Amino acid sequence: MNLSEKILAAHADKREVSPGEFINVRVDMVLSNDITAPIAIREFRRLGVKKVFDPSKIVMVPDHFVPNKDIASAEQARLMRDFSREQGIRYFEVGEMGIEHVILPEQGLVLPGDVVIGADSHTCTYGAIGAFATGMGSTDIAAAMATGDIWMKVPPTIKFVYHGTLGKWVGGKDLILYTIGDIGVDGALYSAMEFTGEAIDELSMDGRFTMANMAIEAGGKAGLFRVDNKTQLYIKSRAPRSYLVYEPDPDAEYAKIIEYDVSTVEPQVSLPHSPANAR
Repeated sequence: MNLSEKILAAHADKREVSPGEFINVRVDMVLSNDITAPIAIREFRRLGVKKVFDPSKIVMVPDHFVPNKDIASAEQARLMRDFSREQGIRYFEVGEMGIEHVILPEQGLVLPGDVVIGADSHTCTYGAIGAFATGMGSTDIAAAMATGDIWMKVPPTIKFVYHGTLGKWVGGKDLILYTIGDIGVDGALYSAMEFTGEAIDELSMDGRFTMANMAIEAGGKAGLFRVDNKTQLYIKSRAPRSYLVYEPDPDAEYAKIIEYDVSTVEPQVSLPHSPANAR
């Protein structure tokens, strides 16, 4: 099995899984923000459930309209705050919060081998540390807050291999824009994107977070990196709990393998009106 299949199989209590298979998966962290959490909370109430499945595995970050720009956005934040206090879940208040996808790994709330879901499309960011992380709708988040499970189809995996040495000023943002420019905004539709190669080995954690974050811009379900020494150094001082590192099998199967020579890649920019319009 490849990296995403290894993680999903472990969280579904199965020896193996394959693309297209529908499985129930335990989640390690459930995320929502001040746009998506209020919808999830309302749907949670409709389920008739009194308590979330595990308060330590749910986090709410009001990072879109906080500090509040108007009464409506303040009401959104208040709804999140009240629900968090009622349920005993982690809520990042004004003054201690920042961008949700930066806070979670910095605070050690997501770790290698985790399954993370969030009511935000860029939840795929956490694949940089070897987690299976994906965005879902607010109703899915409500169900996960109640049960601790998600129901999903195992995605196929596309392996991206980056050979060579990065040129001056070329980093993770350039690699992912170059990739999206090549395959298009639907080139990895509902696929896990597994990033590897010697150029990836040399990439900083910031660069890896950037690439994983933008997997969704290619239509990806998730974007994952293997855990290496750089990952372990990043995690070492942050991890409050134990975690498992998964490795793809040597004979892992992929829907497709795409290879690039990064020595020819220049700094990239996307022109209007699509990430695929990279130059």
